Amino acid sequence: MPEKTARTDHPIHAILASRWSPRAFSFQLLDNETIASMFDAARWSPSANNLQPWAFVYTVRGTQDFDVLCGCLKESNALWACNAAILVLALERPSKPDGSPNAHARYDLGQAVAHMTFQASALGLHVHQMAGFDAARACASLGIPADLLAVTILAIGHLGEPSSLPATLQEKELATRSRNPVSAFVHTGRWPNHVV
Repeated sequence: MPEKTARTDHPIHAILASRWSPRAFSFQLLDNETIASMFDAARWSPSANNLQPWAFVYTVRGTQDFDVLCGCLKESNALWACNAAILVLALERPSKPDGSPNAHARYDLGQAVAHMTFQASALGLHVHQMAGFDAARACASLGIPADLLAVTILAIGHLGEPSSLPATLQEKELATRSRNPVSAFVHTGRWPNHVV
């Protein structure tokens, strides 16, 4: 496997620098304590007014529910994601307990997933998040209550060999990582070219 650690312009935590989203997962399963550790990290993520507007349903490879969730993925994702140890359906609770909209629900879910991802990385695991899935089918198949919205599916597991992937995906797996420079999205004081 080529070196995938980010070439940062400024020092960042080693776990963040080494985090990336592989497609090649090994067939090694995860123990219950490891899984619980990731969800506890999500539990302690920031949340507006401590509403914690997230929920997760996870499925373990080799079970019927895992196969059901695999069947909800776009074909291009199912090619590789169904080799992960677990698939996690991440859900947003868009309303507050009083029924009013929670404008920060999706933001808070994203933070919970980020905390899970950091914890997974600290445990030597990898996470690949996917938007390419049939949300309605996933919710219907897994019995998700109507007050929750399916936002993403996470494939989580140990890193596998790129050679396990189809040739077209091996190229992506081995490619050098790249990101926009910080200067493209961080501005001091006010937006560039703002006229007073």
